Amino acid sequence: MNIVIFGAPGSGKGTQSALLIEEYGYYHISTGDVLRAQIAQGTELGKIADSYISKGQLIPDELMIDILDEVLAEHPESAKGVIFDGFPRTIHQAETLDALLAKRNGKVDVVVGLEVEEEELIERLINRGKTSGRSDDNLDTIKKRLDVYNNQTNVLRDHYKSQGKYEAVHGMGSIEGIFENIKTLIEKHRSR
Repeated sequence: MNIVIFGAPGSGKGTQSALLIEEYGYYHISTGDVLRAQIAQGTELGKIADSYISKGQLIPDELMIDILDEVLAEHPESAKGVIFDGFPRTIHQAETLDALLAKRNGKVDVVVGLEVEEEELIERLINRGKTSGRSDDNLDTIKKRLDVYNNQTNVLRDHYKSQGKYEAVHGMGSIEGIFENIKTLIEKHRSR
């Protein structure tokens, strides 16, 4: 089963992904983690990625797709199921993800949309920045990232709704309560 964890920056995608990995044992791909690792290692890809991320912008589609294809190819355990965290972020990426998965006899089964109010997102990201040391967790960059999400990424909700794959989850409350709601939705799609 392939699951997309969808939501604005700070909505809890990484937290809920970790719980899903523990529960189901699927392979996890966080494009943010992959890119941050490349940046930390000072690779050419990392330098290119940093030039976008540091400004709160999305990485170009073709670059993200190449990275994802490489990660899937390097990890045969991904055939059991993948949790996509932070990808896709555009309609083009969603369509390309469908093609990549079809090549591997798979598909996106469910998109879990963590829905959190913007004021809460900003507060969460500011707090995360105080402890994580992530340079993109400052107010100016956060606002740019949320604008990009609202203007470019949020259209994916309708894209996946039209396919009957989008499941909205209220992303406020206890981590465990949110996770229980996600599990219920996943089980609904597993039985299809």
